[in-house]
Amino acid sequence: MITFQPITMMEKCFMDEEISSKTIIDHISGLKEEECAFQLAYTSDNPENYPRMNCSIKVDSQIAEYINIRQVEQVPVRYPCRITDDEDYLRREAGFYPDLLSPLDCFNHVFPTYNVLKTLFVSVKLPSSYPAGDYPMTFILTEGENEAARVSVTFHCVNAVLPKQTMKYTNWFHCDCIANYYNLETFSEKHWEYIEKFIRTAVTNGINTILTPVFTPPLDTAMGHERRTIQLVDVEKNADGWSFGFEKFDRWVKMCLECGVEYLEISHLYSQWGAVHAPKIMGRDEDGEYKLLFGWETDSRSAEYCGFLRAFLKALIAECKSLGVDDRIMFHISDEPNEEQAADYKAAREQIADLLEGYRVMDAMSHFGLYEKGVVECPIPNSADLAPFLEADIPDLWTYYCCGTRKGVSNRLIAMSMERARVIGFQFWKYDIKGFLQWGYNFYNSCGSCRPIDPYLITDGDYWVPAGDCFVVYPGPDGNPFETLHLKAFSFALQDTRALQLACSLSSKEEVAAIVEKYGVITIWENPKGNNWIEKVREEINALIEKKIG
Repeated sequence: MITFQPITMMEKCFMDEEISSKTIIDHISGLKEEECAFQLAYTSDNPENYPRMNCSIKVDSQIAEYINIRQVEQVPVRYPCRITDDEDYLRREAGFYPDLLSPLDCFNHVFPTYNVLKTLFVSVKLPSSYPAGDYPMTFILTEGENEAARVSVTFHCVNAVLPKQTMKYTNWFHCDCIANYYNLETFSEKHWEYIEKFIRTAVTNGINTILTPVFTPPLDTAMGHERRTIQLVDVEKNADGWSFGFEKFDRWVKMCLECGVEYLEISHLYSQWGAVHAPKIMGRDEDGEYKLLFGWETDSRSAEYCGFLRAFLKALIAECKSLGVDDRIMFHISDEPNEEQAADYKAAREQIADLLEGYRVMDAMSHFGLYEKGVVECPIPNSADLAPFLEADIPDLWTYYCCGTRKGVSNRLIAMSMERARVIGFQFWKYDIKGFLQWGYNFYNSCGSCRPIDPYLITDGDYWVPAGDCFVVYPGPDGNPFETLHLKAFSFALQDTRALQLACSLSSKEEVAAIVEKYGVITIWENPKGNNWIEKVREEINALIEKKIG
C-alpha cells in the first residue's frame, strides 16, 4: 500500500522518518506572480514491492500548466555543522539530507519505496492576469493503468500582485566553476550559453545583482595560488600607458540586462582580507606577450598598480556611461578586512576614492570600528554583528552571512530547518535592510580554490565549511542548474519581505507587526520555533491584503 500525503514546504523529510510526523495540509495561498509551494510525501509499506514500485504522477487542475513538480533528492552531507554550534539543527550527524530538486523524467515517474520516506516539491505561480480565487489541484499516482493513490490541495490566489523586489541581493557568481565542471573553454560560446542559464535561474530566485568579473575575482584563493582566469576586460600595456578592450564586458552587460539583472557588482579591485595585493590580471606587455601583469607579487600600494588601476577605472566608468549602466554599478575594495588591516584597506581606497565618488563602494566587514573611523564607506556587516550598525542608523544598510554565521541566527545550511532559513525575510522587513550578500551561488571548488570538486559528492568545499554554504544550485545537464531546498527557502523569504511591504502600504507597519509577532518576538537573534508559524503568518498577511484591497 502507498501512503501519499500533501505536507507543508517547510518540512525537510529524511528517508528514515514517518509521514505521520509531518505537517499535513489541504490548502495553500499566495499572491499573483508569487511562487508558492508544498510537498507531496509518499512511501510504501508493502515488502512484496521491495525495493520500489514504478508509478507515474498526473495532475488534474485548471491551473496545471502553472504547476511544476520536482523530486526532492537526498544529498551526502559529511559536515553538517561545527561541534560548537547551537542545537538548532535538524541533525548533527553525517548522512543523507534532503536538498536537491531534480526534474521528473519524461514519463513523470516516481518510485514509492518500501519503508523509505520521499517527497515531491510542488510549486505554483500564477501570472498577474489570472483571476483570483480557489483552484483545486488533484495529484494522482498510477501504477500502469491502475490508480494507486490520490490527494487534493486547493490553491487560493489572492487578488493582488506581489510587488517588485526593492532589496538588492547578490549571491556571488563563479564563472570559473561553470567552465571547470563542464570542461569548457573559457568564454567559448558554450560557456556563455551556460553562464546565461545559471544567471536566469539566479534572477528567478531574487538575485538582482551579479558579481561581474572584470578581472579574475580575488576571492577564496590560497596565497600564491591562482584560480582559473575569468577576465572580461582585455588589457594591453603600451608606450603611452594602458589600453583596454571591452568587447566581452559589453556582451556580459547586455546578457545580464536581458536576463533581468538590475545591478552590476564590479569584482574586487584588491586582494581579499586586507587589500595587500592586486588581483590576478592578465594582459599583453609592451612586447606583445600575454602574461600575468599583476597578482600576489604586486604590492597594492605600488605606483605601477595605482597608475594601472586609475587608468582602468576611468576607462571602465566611461564604458559604463556609454552603455547607459553607470547608475547600476557598484564597487568593492577588499573582502572582509579586519581592524589590523585598516591601514592597507584605507590606503587602497584612497588611491582611487576621487574616481569612485558618487558610486557605491561597499565591502563585507563586521568590525564597527572600521566604519566608525571612516575606513569603510558602505559596510556590509555579518548578520550576527548587526547590532551596532543598526543602532548607528546607517542609510541603505546591507548585511551578509556565511559559514561563520551559525549561532542563534538565520542561515541556510543544509542541516538547518527551512524555518531557520526563511525567517530572514521577516528580519529584512523589520529592520528595513536594503541589501544582502552571500558568497556562494555556485562555488564548486575546495578551500582556497586549490582544486575543483564534484558538488554531487562534496557539499562542504572538501571539509571546509558546513554543507550548504558553498552553493545553492547544482550543475545539471546541458548547463541547466538544479535548484535546492535551501535556495527555495531563501527565495521564499524574499517574497515574504515583499508581501509584508505590500501589507504595510495597505494598512500600517504596526498592524502588520501585530500579526507577525502574534507567534513570538522576531529579532536578528531570536524568532518563534516550530508550529509551522511562518506559513500561518503568511496566511494572515494574505488575508489582510485581500481585505484591504476588497
